[in-house]
Amino acid sequence: MINEAALLESKTLRDGVLERTDVLDRVKALSLLPDGMHVTTAMVAAYFEVAERVINRMAQRHRDELTVNGLRILRGEDLARFKGDTLSLFPESYPQPRSSLALWSRRAVLNVAMLLRDSNVARQVRTYLLDMEYLARTRPVETPARSRDVPLDDRIDQRITHILGKTVVPMFNALIETSGEHRQELTSLREDVERIEQRLCDHHTRIADLEHTGGPRRYTGIMASIDAMNWREFEHHIAVLLRRDGCTDVIVHGGPGDRGVDVTARTADGRSVVAQCKSFAPYRPVWSGELQKFLGASRVQHAADVALFVATTSFAPDARAIAEAYGVTLVDRSHLEKWSAGVPLPVLQ
Repeated sequence: MINEAALLESKTLRDGVLERTDVLDRVKALSLLPDGMHVTTAMVAAYFEVAERVINRMAQRHRDELTVNGLRILRGEDLARFKGDTLSLFPESYPQPRSSLALWSRRAVLNVAMLLRDSNVARQVRTYLLDMEYLARTRPVETPARSRDVPLDDRIDQRITHILGKTVVPMFNALIETSGEHRQELTSLREDVERIEQRLCDHHTRIADLEHTGGPRRYTGIMASIDAMNWREFEHHIAVLLRRDGCTDVIVHGGPGDRGVDVTARTADGRSVVAQCKSFAPYRPVWSGELQKFLGASRVQHAADVALFVATTSFAPDARAIAEAYGVTLVDRSHLEKWSAGVPLPVLQ
């Protein structure tokens, strides 16, 4: 079993568990900015119950690692845009930065938990991570006789992973605890073994996803953040995505008097864009009547080149038929998840 000291000292081990951002909410609630995806340095410090200067010093020492995992420093136009799109929604709740602003993703916050030595909250997060890793490694593996429908290579992967987790890694842990002269070499060898074990686990997961779900899900947690937004925050979230995909003149119109559209913009090649944003519960689909209303607003009132209907749910068959007949681009829950995760929307390119 991986111990806490190894997690603090080994970047390889940290990289292997960075997808488990749900652990953060098991320890305590992590407050997010209105965009539903980021926190400030002050919010990171509050979560881990340490002084903000502690987070700043740690960020300086591990800047490259944290940047890879989602730490961004906004300055200039990027900072001004973020203030207008996000912080301006609740000016009384968040201090307005002057020259720069550090934004931390949930993945970067989890990275902090594995770097902070003197935080009780960080220790609790590491404990949850280690427990989850232990459970994953010690989960019983079916024997070939009981799983004939599973491909042979897949069964071999599971058996090797089981052996590595149950025997080889514990053996290295015992040797490291009692060794002196060769401690560093043994630690390095153990990390190599654990890296192989992690790759086998990843391989098994990818194969299972491809066989049973049509592809891996890489965007865990994004829709939970979007579902927590109110209608105004959701509209501004869509505005942020439009700007990220190269749109200019992005304006949020949502509310009374919006003439049937929530956001207008212009693509990089000059086409006009109008978007309707519906933040519905996942079980409540968008019906054809709502598509008909938007069709009139986007085509007749605004003469839009690109009409987007973005929803946090699915679209009824009649609504999809109307959209296909009149050239409306539908962004349903699954497409919204991918768009929010960084996959560009083709119609805007």
